[in-house]
Amino acid sequence: METIKNDGNVKNDGNVKSNVAIKKVGIADTMFSRIDMFKFAEQAIKDSKEKEIEIGIEVDIEIERYTVPGVKDLPVACKKLFDEWDCDIVVALGMSGSMPIDKTCTHEASLGIQHVQLDTNRHILEVFIHQDEAMTEKELYEIARRRTYSHTLNALALLKGKATLTPKAGMGIRQGKDDVGPIRI
Repeated sequence: METIKNDGNVKNDGNVKSNVAIKKVGIADTMFSRIDMFKFAEQAIKDSKEKEIEIGIEVDIEIERYTVPGVKDLPVACKKLFDEWDCDIVVALGMSGSMPIDKTCTHEASLGIQHVQLDTNRHILEVFIHQDEAMTEKELYEIARRRTYSHTLNALALLKGKATLTPKAGMGIRQGKDDVGPIRI
């Protein structure tokens, strides 16, 4: 389906809808990852669309996927998603191995992603999974699912405005593991 912006309206296959926002979410992922985290991001977007339809908000989310070999390739993929594919926000999905060199590569990728954010003045939500943060593959899978899903919802919230996540500030919310809650004195 081709989507065309048209004088404040959106034209989808000949049908004109007014007051429909179109947002493009870029998702950069890697071949190195042992888990296909894209499917969790895609599910979060689908679930978000269903929830917004229930409350009467029309937002058309387009997904642009860019797969690269490993985490060190993610900064360029994210930049291309902004520059060449006109994405409004990007979710970067990567997995770090458990060896010291893997952690170094992941750190360097993170620095690169931060540079892209500053260069483009747009958010990239970094979703990195570390193979040694879980005791079992099942636990690692669940961390990847929860972290990817939650960060994708955060990306969609940021598209709505800078204050959308404000009610959750200082609440000890974690993506991937259980929330720790706020400190109350």
